[in-house]
Amino acid sequence: MRRSRKGRGATRDRAIQGTNDSSVLSKCSTAAFGYIQDGFLQYFITKRCRRAPLIHRGYYVRAQAVDHCVQEFLLQSQGYPRRQILSLGAGFDSLYFRLKNAGLLSRTLVYEVDFPGVACQKAALIKSRKELATIVGEAGGRESGAMSFAGEDYKLLGVDLSELSNLEQALNEAGLDPEVPTMFLAEVVLTYMEISSSDALIQWAAQHFSCAQFVLYEQIHPEDPFGHIMQQHFIQLNSVLHSLAQYPNCEAQRRRFLQRGWAKCTVIDMNEFYTSFMPEHERQRVQALEPFDEYEEWHLKCSHYFILAASKGEGLSWTPLFSKMPAFSADDPLRVTGKICASVCTIDSKIAGLRRYGHRSVLIKPHVVLTTGGFGEQDGQHCRLTDVHVLIRHEDKWQAGNMRMEKPGGRLFHTVTCVSEGQALVVGGRMSPANASLGMLWLRFPESIMASDPDCVVVEFLSPQPAENIASSRWRHTTTEVTCQGQRYLFIYGGRSAVQPVLGDWYFLHLEEFFCRRIPIGGAVPEGRHSHSACSWNGGALIAGGLGAAEHPLNSVLFLRPSRSGFQWHHIETHPSLIPRYSHTAHVHDGKLLLVGGVWLHSASVPGVTVIDLMTGFNLEYQVDTGSLEWPLMLHNHASIFLSDKKELLVIGGGGNCFSFGTHFNLHPVYLHLCNIFTSQ
Repeated sequence: MRRSRKGRGATRDRAIQGTNDSSVLSKCSTAAFGYIQDGFLQYFITKRCRRAPLIHRGYYVRAQAVDHCVQEFLLQSQGYPRRQILSLGAGFDSLYFRLKNAGLLSRTLVYEVDFPGVACQKAALIKSRKELATIVGEAGGRESGAMSFAGEDYKLLGVDLSELSNLEQALNEAGLDPEVPTMFLAEVVLTYMEISSSDALIQWAAQHFSCAQFVLYEQIHPEDPFGHIMQQHFIQLNSVLHSLAQYPNCEAQRRRFLQRGWAKCTVIDMNEFYTSFMPEHERQRVQALEPFDEYEEWHLKCSHYFILAASKGEGLSWTPLFSKMPAFSADDPLRVTGKICASVCTIDSKIAGLRRYGHRSVLIKPHVVLTTGGFGEQDGQHCRLTDVHVLIRHEDKWQAGNMRMEKPGGRLFHTVTCVSEGQALVVGGRMSPANASLGMLWLRFPESIMASDPDCVVVEFLSPQPAENIASSRWRHTTTEVTCQGQRYLFIYGGRSAVQPVLGDWYFLHLEEFFCRRIPIGGAVPEGRHSHSACSWNGGALIAGGLGAAEHPLNSVLFLRPSRSGFQWHHIETHPSLIPRYSHTAHVHDGKLLLVGGVWLHSASVPGVTVIDLMTGFNLEYQVDTGSLEWPLMLHNHASIFLSDKKELLVIGGGGNCFSFGTHFNLHPVYLHLCNIFTSQ
């Protein structure tokens, strides 16, 4: 029935079929760690493979979205004498077995279609495993042609979905009834097909079935850095995502279905689904399953996948995603004031050392930048970095050097604050999400420091008192120099710990006597947060954004304002309201707060530079023009240095573990040129 395919076509088919093998292993690992309840996936694998927590979360939210749509279809169609589910490109999915075992397939026939080779493998596994065969029951039909397995309420067919006439003939022979309420389900399937073929399949389903729903789970947003890395991953697997070019976002996918005969269609990305459809207690359960610290990549992954539900026919006149209104619309256009040009910063050195993320960089002298820690490249390996990296600018050129430290073993998400002419204080950080008791240490350096002699930086470990130890046993926090009654303090605020996913406490560390002092703070206590930004300003601290207890980005701008007795929390109103974000950096210059990059859930764009006037609260959004760069620029988990004499930002490092698509490091430091911002305001 399926014509012979040779050369590239056959190779591509094998590559696409290979995604099924990887997917079922990830699903099985997700179930094993308690994210989903599925006792049947284990029978479709020959070995177990533990996936990372980020992968678990990604497959969890996918499973929840699909299950939500399937259960809503079964609920809507329960008054009909018969109904059908047609799973396209089903692979080794266990949907039928879970539904049948739960008693949810009354008067329901399930059809699964995949490549003949995959269907034959699955049929053999079903027959060889008692646990699966018992669920299906006795074979109720002849297995020939496209039919790989035939049970009373389960049909498994081997057909190439791109060959529509063959697919239609096989389904007709298997007994699929176009007059019965039918759900079409396609999880990351149609995008592997040529657009003409997938469009034809969508239109055929609308034209031939009088009462139907179509549920689609796929990728979107190929245009941004994460989307670029995602595409390259699938290209390397010889599994090109064809749909992305013509249907790059949720609105394009919605129009696609409406223009091909579907009466109603709604699409939301997975951030919207997770926020709007998952109960709070369920989100809390998932957050407690494993140590987790890849929030940026979690939200980025969710912003690049969508769940779509289209419907037609009176019985299914509304889609399962109409039942709740999303908390926000991720595809709303962003009001952009202008663009900021980015250019590569050339370093006069053979030493790289700045391809990293989760590190900290600090300006210790007008032309000297110190970078410590993070996760990056070292000796050809990806690991936590233990070096102190020095950048020194001579006129318009930068020279680099580094010194490797045996301790503290490579911190991530710590802070470094320059507290005097010759020393900087490192506070907190983590080795892993379960190991964050790293304390504090001094970095001491002479008045004259050279990149060619980074050994002049001396590392001195501290033995803090209990209060200081508690203050430093955290990461993703901020440390900001403030002044109270003429005394200098380091304001340690927020973050998270190995026990608490979000901290809302604070400490004032006296910078001369080096102990924590209680200083009264008036006003409403702000929500706890981590991955926020903090800047010194007018003797106090400006706190912006962050990630709250519900793992949802915040949009507040707070000023810890000095008062007679101590400090006062003050909320700065912004106009328009700031888009919630986290994992950004921030700087204050000329009465303006600059928020650089970060992650937000506004998936129609990526954060650039936001400029907030601290007197009026008025803010403007600027996109970063990366046209001169030959690689994707990820502006999160980065560090940035404001060079006031040049009106430039020096962005150092950045990137992250991009789900299963690979780890990305920004290749070089980058200048963001801000002259137009300060001349236009």
